[in-house]
Amino acid sequence: MLVPRLRPFRIANALATGAAAVIALLLAQTVSPVPGNLIAYGRRMMTSIGRSEVLYTGEGINSSIAITRWDDGAIQFHVSGKVEASTESYDMRLQRMLGHLPALTHKDPKSVLIVGFGAGVTAGSFVVHPEIKRIVICEMEPLIPPTATKYFGAQNYFVVKDPRTKMIFDDARHFVLTTTEKFDIITSDPIHPWVKGSATLYSKEYFELVKQHLNPGGVITQWVPLYESDPETVKSEIATFFDAFPNGTIWGNDISGGGYDLVLMGQVDPARIDVDAMQARLDRPEGVRLAGSLHDVGFGSVVQLLATYAGQEPDLRPWLAGAEINRDGNLRLQYMAGLALNVSREGAIYNQMLSYRKFPENLFAGSEERKRALRYALNPGSAGQ
Repeated sequence: MLVPRLRPFRIANALATGAAAVIALLLAQTVSPVPGNLIAYGRRMMTSIGRSEVLYTGEGINSSIAITRWDDGAIQFHVSGKVEASTESYDMRLQRMLGHLPALTHKDPKSVLIVGFGAGVTAGSFVVHPEIKRIVICEMEPLIPPTATKYFGAQNYFVVKDPRTKMIFDDARHFVLTTTEKFDIITSDPIHPWVKGSATLYSKEYFELVKQHLNPGGVITQWVPLYESDPETVKSEIATFFDAFPNGTIWGNDISGGGYDLVLMGQVDPARIDVDAMQARLDRPEGVRLAGSLHDVGFGSVVQLLATYAGQEPDLRPWLAGAEINRDGNLRLQYMAGLALNVSREGAIYNQMLSYRKFPENLFAGSEERKRALRYALNPGSAGQ
């Protein structure tokens, strides 16, 4: 039998390769780990030093995530250097509004799709609605749900463990495009549109795609940030949504009266919100957990929740005139939003928008007593009207 002989240069190459691998391994062990604050806060790392305790960092397939505790005790959830959710009162309020507003507006919701898990608080909001039988969550990063559940389980009602819940690990656009399922509610809470790729979840084509997957009477909610943004960007986001859902409405989440972020809510047909019917769902015995979930974020009644109303398309048409429609073909929003990365004009934007707000007689139905209370909540000067 012939045994091939290794040529000397092949032996030398093998030894050199092995030596290089050993050296690389030794050098890698000398490299310091990426600071937890950098994973959590990115470009804002320096402003968090001394104020934040890093509880967890992890590298997922698609994202780097972190969990921190701020110096006021709030737990924060981070994706790729940005806070995406927290237990701060204003974040909790927004996250639950994204779920409770459409669930209470819909007369009999059975199924819901949540785009993006985050801390799971929006998805968990549907757990306390006994009518809902199916909760589908679409999340791109598999590391997020189990990690968020460990730190936010109490706030999200351990939604991942609820028997009604189904997790889908996929890109949201791909899932909505390919699924044959339709839903009573679809709620979308993506990251800021200046983050690479996220502007596709604010495009006219995306909203039209979502519309095709709503059951008759279905409702969609969409998050829009006012912070780290400017008027042109916000107008583009709202105008694009209204282009697909001309019967849409806007609901504000503010901090001490100043703007912070928004919930856009849309339906195919004109909406009609029965204030009395909503309150009755909270007052029934099986509505105790739902009422508690709202009370926890400052809404002691349906009137207080609906008092976050901030406008609708006909009233805002002059303000939105000339706004750029964000389309898949240009994704102008991603570049517009990037220019406002370090802008802090949320209060001014919100006040501009509210200057066009009128009491929507076409939207609210119910007893005169509750409508009068709602009118006063929206405009304290209207007490005698």
